Amino acid sequence: MPPLPQRQQQVLQATVQHYVDTVEPVGSRTLVRRFGLNASPATVRSAMVALEQKGLLTQPHTSAGRVPSAKGYRHYVDCLLPEPGAAVAQLQRELAELSLQWAALEDLLQHLARRLADLTGLLSVITRPQRPQPQLKALRLVISGDRLLVFLVESSAVSSSLNLRLPQVSPLELEALERWLNGQLQEAHASVTAIPWESLPSQLQAGGVSLQQALESHNRGRNRLAEGALTTGLTGLLAQPEFSRPLSLRPLLELVEQCPHELLTPRDAQAFGGVWIGGEHPNPALDGCAVVQARYHSRSGAEGQVALVGPMRMAYANACAAVQSVAASLSRLLG
Repeated sequence: MPPLPQRQQQVLQATVQHYVDTVEPVGSRTLVRRFGLNASPATVRSAMVALEQKGLLTQPHTSAGRVPSAKGYRHYVDCLLPEPGAAVAQLQRELAELSLQWAALEDLLQHLARRLADLTGLLSVITRPQRPQPQLKALRLVISGDRLLVFLVESSAVSSSLNLRLPQVSPLELEALERWLNGQLQEAHASVTAIPWESLPSQLQAGGVSLQQALESHNRGRNRLAEGALTTGLTGLLAQPEFSRPLSLRPLLELVEQCPHELLTPRDAQAFGGVWIGGEHPNPALDGCAVVQARYHSRSGAEGQVALVGPMRMAYANACAAVQSVAASLSRLLG
């Protein structure tokens, strides 16, 4: 969208702030009186009409004032976000004093999730650090009695191994299978899930199929302890006027209870700068919500996410600053 004229920027910013504070549609006279806009009500009304024509404001009822639309919130977040409030500065001071020495990681994550929820009145979500798909450098197959030892080398410092039942194949077939797998890894710098098993030569199928199943099972299990997410603040979320209708809230509650990690968007879906408003989120259960999220990283390459979930009518400046501060603090502590 082209930049808005200054008057329309002021009116959109004031309308968002008023609606966040009051949950009430607003008219031009109220905006002038509350925010001290240097314009007449008629001038402000004209700007509101222009914003409505651009899809940034909407009028719930013919005789009512106007409220921000999802598009209006998006423009506000992208272009008009003010500085966060004093509460975020206090949070940042608290974060600067944190140390992993005072608590286990799980306790730290729970503490930060509660702190975020208390600060914002929204649902906070923090995922445990999880390693991305490993990039294998090499693979070795070693026969040991009736067992097959599989050594997976990810780097000079990171490796893992599997202890499998020896398949009914000859040592020569295992050698050929190892050469084929290492050839694939050298060509594509592949992860376990990227190995082109469909191209496995037919003469290697007997041992290859068993090995494929074992590797994929190992890959799924390596992050099992990190699956899911810590959530808190659901009571505050339910207190928001937007979520007063139980039927409309059911999909969101089911998501929080059954698949909390799906509240967050995947790595390859960061097109909105970490802020997802309404239908921008890929999960339809969040059509009426906004999600603010940021990633944190550990020294080992693991990463997690910190997020706040609430209505589209949220204090975005505080939410964005708080989420980014917590994510940066976790990266510092785990780095």
